Amino acid sequence: MALDFAEPFTERTPRVVNAAKLKRAAGRKKADRFLAEGFNAVDAAVATGAATDLFVTESAATEFAEIVTTADYMDVYTHAITDKAAEYLSDTVTTTGIFAVCRPALWTLPSIIKGKPKLIAVCVEAADPGNAGTIIRLADALGADAVLFAGDTVDPESPKVVRSTAGSLFHVPVVRDRDIRRALGQLRDAGLQLAATTMNGEVYLDEADEILEKPTAWLFGNEAHGLSDEVAQLADHRISIPIRGSAESLNLSTAAAICLWESCRNLGEEA
Repeated sequence: MALDFAEPFTERTPRVVNAAKLKRAAGRKKADRFLAEGFNAVDAAVATGAATDLFVTESAATEFAEIVTTADYMDVYTHAITDKAAEYLSDTVTTTGIFAVCRPALWTLPSIIKGKPKLIAVCVEAADPGNAGTIIRLADALGADAVLFAGDTVDPESPKVVRSTAGSLFHVPVVRDRDIRRALGQLRDAGLQLAATTMNGEVYLDEADEILEKPTAWLFGNEAHGLSDEVAQLADHRISIPIRGSAESLNLSTAAAICLWESCRNLGEEA
């Protein structure tokens, strides 16, 4: 289907106005949809069938012609928009000019457990969208079975998180559960041991190979405060990443990358 840029949608067009509302949590909840922006996220949304509508500027339609063609094959409604409409939809300083309205991408914890997972990243009260998205991307890259956001966390379907996953939100199962204790209990009942990352753990990560040979749910805490003592005590193991230099601590996503990698290495082909 050829796009008509003679009369593109503007920032006042109802479809654009409604799509822009998805940048806010209330709008996402009401519409039961969320917005993806940028090449990687939109490409994955279209390819996996999550996208319902595509919005694209004239320059973006040329640059990302393959996505537009795929969207046509996938029966995604594609709309030409003005540059100003793209700025209205965008959550970035400089927009790529391509957006997708998407069906909900989040899973339920019981549906994850049915798959007998061996490695899950659990973000407890994570608040930073960039870190949240990066951990989803890490989980996808390292072959983890799922990412769980537990407690009062950032919304995994918010624009900044979606963008920072670089499409991985549509590849790896992601769950959100506000009841931390219940969620961790379900993971343990499913045969996963709980490993908490703490500054003063009972074992160092480089000495934890035997522990990490078992299916594991890694608990990663809030960026500013880490895991609470209460949540850490719910874990089966409290593990510290050894720091050889003078740095006081590691960034959340960096710590997650190290821990997930060690689990993948020890689980081997069973992961």
